[in-house]
Amino acid sequence: MPQNDASGSRCVLVVRFSAMGDVAMAIGPLYDACRSNPDVRFIFLTKAPTARLLLEPPENLTVVGADMKHEYSGTRGMLRLLRRLRRDYRFTEMADLHDVLRTRLADLFCRFHGIKVSRIRKGRREKARLVGDTSECPAPIASTDSRYRRVFEGLGLKLSGTPARFFAGGADPSAFAEITPPKAPGERWIGIAPFAAHRAKIYPPERMREVVERLSEDPSVRIFLFGGGEEEKRILGRWASELPRVTNVAEPRYGFAVEMALMSRLDAMVAMDSGNMHLAALAGVPTVTVWGATHPSMGFTPQGFNPKLAVQTPMECRPCSVFGNRPCRREDYRCLDSIEPADILSRIKSIIP
Repeated sequence: MPQNDASGSRCVLVVRFSAMGDVAMAIGPLYDACRSNPDVRFIFLTKAPTARLLLEPPENLTVVGADMKHEYSGTRGMLRLLRRLRRDYRFTEMADLHDVLRTRLADLFCRFHGIKVSRIRKGRREKARLVGDTSECPAPIASTDSRYRRVFEGLGLKLSGTPARFFAGGADPSAFAEITPPKAPGERWIGIAPFAAHRAKIYPPERMREVVERLSEDPSVRIFLFGGGEEEKRILGRWASELPRVTNVAEPRYGFAVEMALMSRLDAMVAMDSGNMHLAALAGVPTVTVWGATHPSMGFTPQGFNPKLAVQTPMECRPCSVFGNRPCRREDYRCLDSIEPADILSRIKSIIP
């Protein structure tokens, strides 16, 4: 780890460990804080796998991807990591964007050493009250993006409100040449990310395949499928082999930077309430979002979220959980099964006539 150059100057340790979507949401406020406070040094601490998400970092930002499963596991490992970071970077403040047991231990470590801490207020009680809200459109609560920003403001840092954008204006085609040649004149590119971490947030794959099939009937449209898990790769691979002008980006894996470069050139994206929704926002892509057990009112929407592009079925039992990790109480997942492929296609057509 490099030594912090300006001894005695401000250095803020920013901590957010997981998951991919949450770290992706943190990038906008983090980059804004860095660019709005060029005289302040920022150290972003996250898990090694999510460190790769921080593309095109500002000059005053250092990203530390730590092995929290092995090298720095448990309480002793966390304390050893904090001592190392304090020695190497001499951070003067800490922004806790996570508020879990591990970061609360870091908070105590900082306070013991006289280091100022600003911690996120997640609004857990507010979100819990929204679960099972019987109104068709629950009143939205503060977004995660705004909660992250308040943490930085709690340290007296300036923020402009400017969203972060990777490959602004679109990446050079050479950045994703191993996936596809450049876009042909008049060609429209659409990304489809049909999966999420939990069943209650996944539109039925057979219906999403119908969406892909309908889109592939247009010879001016090319479709790129995004996913990660082994089962996802198998399903997406089958779609790509059966349908024309459909490319499976999930297999083989090209690397995050290459996939994001391609994403920056898409004309539209379709995603669940998942990490890919947030990545599409970072790429500046208009995104049709599909919602099941969860709801945009929970505040997990990306900056620039367009509610007119959200596809969802109003139901008295929605949202039935904060994160979509509970099984359907009705056991039929009607919130997702009742959505017709035509509902998704119509939103896409509003972006690409």
